[in-house]
Amino acid sequence: MTSLLIKNIAHLATFDDEQREIGDGSILVRDNVIEAVGTTAELADREADRVLDLSGHVVMPGMVNTHHHMYQNLTRVMVQDDELFVWLKTLYPIWAKLDDDAIGVSARVSMAELIMSGCTTSSDHLYVMPTNARLDTTIEAAREIGLRFHAARGAMSRGESKGGLPPDNCVEDEAFILKDAERLIHTYHDMDRHAMNRIILAPCSPFSVTPELMRDAAALARSRKGVRLHSHIAEVLDEEVYCNEIYGMRSVGFAESVGWLGDDVWFAHAIFLNDDEIRLFAESGTGATYCPSAHMRCGLGIMRVREMLDAGVNVGLGVDGSASNDTSNMFLEARLGQFLQRVAPARYLSATPGGRGGFGGTPTALSARETLTMATRGGAALLGRDDIGCLAPGMSADFIAVRMEQLGLSGAERDPLAALILCGPFKVDHSFINGVHVISDGSFTTFDIEATLADHRATMKRIYDA
Repeated sequence: MTSLLIKNIAHLATFDDEQREIGDGSILVRDNVIEAVGTTAELADREADRVLDLSGHVVMPGMVNTHHHMYQNLTRVMVQDDELFVWLKTLYPIWAKLDDDAIGVSARVSMAELIMSGCTTSSDHLYVMPTNARLDTTIEAAREIGLRFHAARGAMSRGESKGGLPPDNCVEDEAFILKDAERLIHTYHDMDRHAMNRIILAPCSPFSVTPELMRDAAALARSRKGVRLHSHIAEVLDEEVYCNEIYGMRSVGFAESVGWLGDDVWFAHAIFLNDDEIRLFAESGTGATYCPSAHMRCGLGIMRVREMLDAGVNVGLGVDGSASNDTSNMFLEARLGQFLQRVAPARYLSATPGGRGGFGGTPTALSARETLTMATRGGAALLGRDDIGCLAPGMSADFIAVRMEQLGLSGAERDPLAALILCGPFKVDHSFINGVHVISDGSFTTFDIEATLADHRATMKRIYDA
């Protein structure tokens, strides 16, 4: 066994049950597990094989990204000004040309972006799998870089010829989807505490799969311990129209009809939930991922995060795909997520003789600590993890450190934790994942980022020239 003592931390935010924030803090790690958390004085008598002095740093748990489509960084900044269904129909033919090598290098690029911006655990929803692409390749990429990874076996099975949105060359046979899902669960799904890999079953959306696949995927997941369910819901009003026309009910009603509500289910977006549906999510334990950058970039709407949190819905944070967000930056996502809630229409300001009118927000809608709690403990809960998301004895050694003495943080000493998103976004100076020092002094220790970027550029040229 090896041990590591991190000491002299200027500001240590634990996000534990007591929400402790410790000045001059220390963390003792043994192998991949936190053994003790306290002040440097309290841990002064602890011996360790290695000691790291983080004077002048703010330390917090690594963030948890609960919705992504990593392959999309091969199609960044495209379809900038069209609605979602047009955006999808434009990009589907390009995604249909992606092969396994493209899936692998795009995953490595996304994972590097995520880790550099404070993420230590991520899911990825891979639902376009043409030309020999495998979910295995994303898992291999996570193992190479050292990211804790929940791989979602996405799928589309209802093409245009059967009334769905995606072209027929982007869909798969449902029997094969389920067989491959079983293989992935058997091969990679690890329910041990501190596991680095787990599998999620994730049919894409109500307009790209059949009700039968939704039911069968739910039955398969629930026949295996800890396999969770994930999909998109209520992302765009066109989806509501589609579900009413095809199924005679709203999106959430459709999800309920196929057994897709429960504490093992979470959905991305959930923008257009009404009051009754928010209550249904809360009562059933169904969770949701807030993806503010994509919601703004695609002009979708504002998720009712404040109301959902108040109702008891578990909400996590997600960057969404790098073609609907164009980046994979968790600090930026947290910043925009907090600010967007503050301008959500809370009240109408009547016109006055002075010309005042329109909708007004409120600065109390979402605090910095609430936002970071969503990004840590909230995300951990969505993934069904009780071993990540906070810094306490027995938890996985996943934490990040940002140097306070830098241009963007100068003057923020009064509240360096809030400053990480109010003044950011920032890059981490240190990242530990499962006890491994993945980023040290701002640089990766686990893989060659320059070679990966060169591979990414070459892959893009090959895909677009095809």
